Amino acid sequence: MEQLLHYVWKHKLWPPQGLVTTDGRGVEIIDPGLHNTDAGPDFFNAKVKIADTLWVGNVEIHDRASDWYRHGHDRDPRYNNVILHVCGTIDDEINDEKGRLLPQMRLEVPPQVACHYRELLGSDRYPPCHLIIPSLPRIMLHAWMTALQTERLEQKTQAIEERVRRCDGSWEAAYFVTLARNYGFGINGEAFENWALGIPLHSVAHHADDLLQIEAFFLGQAGLLNPEAIAERHRAEATADTFFQQLRREYLYLQHKFSLEPMDYRQWKFLRLRPQNFPHIRIAQLAQLFYQRRTGLSLLLDCKDVKAAETLLCGTVTPYWESHYSFGQISSQRAKHLSAASLHLLTINTVVPMLFAYGRHKNDERLCERAFLFLEQLKAEDNHIVRMWRQCGLTVDNAGDSQALIQLKTRYCDRKDCLRCRIGYEFMKRE
Repeated sequence: MEQLLHYVWKHKLWPPQGLVTTDGRGVEIIDPGLHNTDAGPDFFNAKVKIADTLWVGNVEIHDRASDWYRHGHDRDPRYNNVILHVCGTIDDEINDEKGRLLPQMRLEVPPQVACHYRELLGSDRYPPCHLIIPSLPRIMLHAWMTALQTERLEQKTQAIEERVRRCDGSWEAAYFVTLARNYGFGINGEAFENWALGIPLHSVAHHADDLLQIEAFFLGQAGLLNPEAIAERHRAEATADTFFQQLRREYLYLQHKFSLEPMDYRQWKFLRLRPQNFPHIRIAQLAQLFYQRRTGLSLLLDCKDVKAAETLLCGTVTPYWESHYSFGQISSQRAKHLSAASLHLLTINTVVPMLFAYGRHKNDERLCERAFLFLEQLKAEDNHIVRMWRQCGLTVDNAGDSQALIQLKTRYCDRKDCLRCRIGYEFMKRE
C-alpha cells in the first residue's frame, strides 16, 4: 500500500479539493517534491500550503502513521525538515527528533488506481501490461527505451567500477576481468570473473612472450590442470596426454615462483554446455589474445567502429585445442574461433560498457557517445526476452533497443516494479 501512496503523491492523483490535516486545516499541494530513492525522507523540496502558511521542505509517506516510530524517524535528524506526514491510516501522533509535533494528512488511493494495480500484480499473462502497448504513443515508448538503455549502461558502469576497486584502482585489470566474465557467456560468467580476479597480470607479463607459459598460467589458475578436475572416465587418457603434462609442469614451476593459489575447479559448469563454450577453449582463446597483446584497454579505446572492436576481441586457439575440447578428449579438427554471434554479444557486453564507463571516469563525452553509437550500429539481440516484447508490439531496431528491453524485464517486470515503469504509469492512469 505504501508504494501506491508514493505513486499517487508523485503523480498528483489526489482529489482536487478536500485535503485536510488531522486537525482540520486545509491542505493545498503546490509541488509534491523530488522523489528520493536513497536514505532519508521520501520527497525533497515539496511546497505545501497548510491553512494560510506556505511550507517548503520534505514529505514522508507511510502506510500507517505509527510506522514513523517503527522506522526510527523520531531519532533521526534527517527527518527534522519534514513539513507533512502523509499516511493511508492515521493511528498515532508523531514528533521529530526535536520533539516538534508534525502535521499529518490521510491520503486515499483512488479506486481505479487500486483496481489497475491489482490487475498488474494478479495477471497470469506476461507482461501484464501487454494489452495497452500497441496503443501507446511511439514518442513515449522511444523516450522510455532511451532512458532504459542509459540506465542499463549506468548499471554496468557500477559493476565495472566495483571491479576497478577490487583491482586496486587498475582500469587495465578491470577491463581484463570484464572481458573474461563475458567470455563465460552467462553460464560461466561468475566463474570467469573469479578466475580473472585471481590472475596476477603483472606476473603473467614476465612471460608474455611464451604462449605455452601463458596457457599454463591461465589454465592452472582455473584449477583445470588438477587431475581431479578431469572426469574420471577420461582421467587416464588426459594425464597421459603430453600437452597436459607439459602445461602441468610449467604451472607447478610458475606456482612456486609466484606463490599462486588456483581456484576451485568445481566452480566451472559443464552441464548442458556446448563444447565450444567449455572453459578450456575460452581460456585458450583469452591466452592467445593476451599473447598477441590484444587485451590492453588502450587498444579497445582506439577502436572507432564495431568491426575494429570485433576484430580485436576475436580469439583463436593453439593447434592442440583445434582437435580437443578438454584434456584427453579428441574431437574433429576445426579452427575454434568466436562465432559472429559471440563477437556480437562481446561487443554489446564488454566494448560498449567499457567505453561508457571509462568515458564517465575521464569525463570524455566522445567515448560515451561512441558507446551509444555502437549500440545503434549493432543488430538487436535475438533471445526470448526480445521476442516477448516484439510479440507485445514493441519495435526492436538495434542492440540499444534490445538492451533497453532486457533492462525493462529484469529490473521492472521481474520485480513487479510497475509503479516506476512508464508503461505501468500509462496502464494505471487509464479510465
